[in-house]
Amino acid sequence: MADKHQQVIFPVIGGSGEYSYSRHSAFQRNAVEAAKELINKAIAEKLDFNSFSSSKTFRVADLGCSEGPNTFVAVQNIVDAVELKYQSQGLSYEQLPEFQIFFSDVNSNNFNKLFASLPPERRYFANGVPGSFHGRLFPSASLHFVHSSYSVQILSRVPKEVEDKNSPAWNKGRIHYCNASDEVFKAYEAQYFKDMESFLNARAKEIVHGGLMALIVPYCPNGTPHSEVFVNRAIELLGSSFMDLAKKGTISEEKVDSFNLPLFNASFQHIEGVVKQNGCFTIEMVENIPQVKPQPEVFASTMRSGMEGMTKGHFGDEFNLDELFDLLSKKFEESLISTFEQEKALALFVLLKRVANN
Repeated sequence: MADKHQQVIFPVIGGSGEYSYSRHSAFQRNAVEAAKELINKAIAEKLDFNSFSSSKTFRVADLGCSEGPNTFVAVQNIVDAVELKYQSQGLSYEQLPEFQIFFSDVNSNNFNKLFASLPPERRYFANGVPGSFHGRLFPSASLHFVHSSYSVQILSRVPKEVEDKNSPAWNKGRIHYCNASDEVFKAYEAQYFKDMESFLNARAKEIVHGGLMALIVPYCPNGTPHSEVFVNRAIELLGSSFMDLAKKGTISEEKVDSFNLPLFNASFQHIEGVVKQNGCFTIEMVENIPQVKPQPEVFASTMRSGMEGMTKGHFGDEFNLDELFDLLSKKFEESLISTFEQEKALALFVLLKRVANN
């Protein structure tokens, strides 16, 4: 049975409305599309079919699938690459495996929307798997390839210390660790290590020996201060927008003090450290994926599509989100987008292989 694990709900805006995730996830989609050649290379060079059983079904899971459309691009890239690998070994089309794809996200995800928009000409069998990826989701040794894009940076919870007024890590006036105290950063870092250990332990049980896992994550390039990373700076400007509204009396400052985002954009040293400590995977590939410079209004809408649900849940449905994100868009134009540096706006592609020693 799946492990019971309560994950913080970080709901995107569903449906196809003005601020829906499906209409405002081009920033994430760019990374998925840019990773296509990396997926091809990973499967061509690192996937060893001989280490699998004689099963004629190749099973793929996308963790943090949301409701589309990016997940369909990602899984099709994987299916294409696996088919190409089989054909390069001289197998005919009739000898190719059948594909079973598991689309997984938290229980509140709109799986109805996901299934309604499945590509009609897909060459795979589709399944939905609700639940937190910080715990078990699949039977032992049942998956051959796991993919996750822009998801594993989401923590299972906000570190409890940053919400405790009596803690040195109390994060008063901020919503994240960017430019916060060392105590706040260390609390976030500790939660990240704990959550990634749970994530890797679960996947180690579910992925066959020799199977692969590809992660695309926003990250902090080695040697770059966390306060200078593009995504972190964007979150800090969101926090300052909240504080501006608190100073105007639109919302209470106390409400802002108790609002923190469960996100940690790790460095490669963080990722490497937790993988080595876990011991069930080897790191096979690491590549930077540059992000395209976004437009201020578009990027503000992208952040709104991902954070509106959590914001309304904390500040109430009557909170004026238009005012907040209009203010954020102006801040982006003045200080974020205008100083955009591609080397500080990177996603990281990391390929892990399940080893047989554990």
